Amino acid sequence: MKIIPILALALIPASSFAQSHCGGQTQLAINFCAKEKWAIADSELNRLWKDIKPAADARGEGQALLDEQRAWLRNRDATCDPELTAGGSADAMFYWACMEEQTLERNRDLTDWR
Repeated sequence: MKIIPILALALIPASSFAQSHCGGQTQLAINFCAKEKWAIADSELNRLWKDIKPAADARGEGQALLDEQRAWLRNRDATCDPELTAGGSADAMFYWACMEEQTLERNRDLTDWR
């Protein structure tokens, strides 16, 4: 099953492998590093959301922002669907790289939304 390697990576905290694997050259190390990069982008997304959502609520635009965020999440998940990969050892790297790219783009959008 293709999804098992990705789920296995998801169960391991990114921080436990970040320092020792981002310089590694094995596929496993590269996969863990890709997950760590996404985790950093996701952490920034959460920080932005906590800052922007209350401001949007105060302007009466909170529901529109929430609807936009939910649509973005659905699109991100469809774009980065693990079933779209070929089933190789680099699947997790491609998945997490896609998640990072989508999240960084959303971070830019939220920053501009302010």
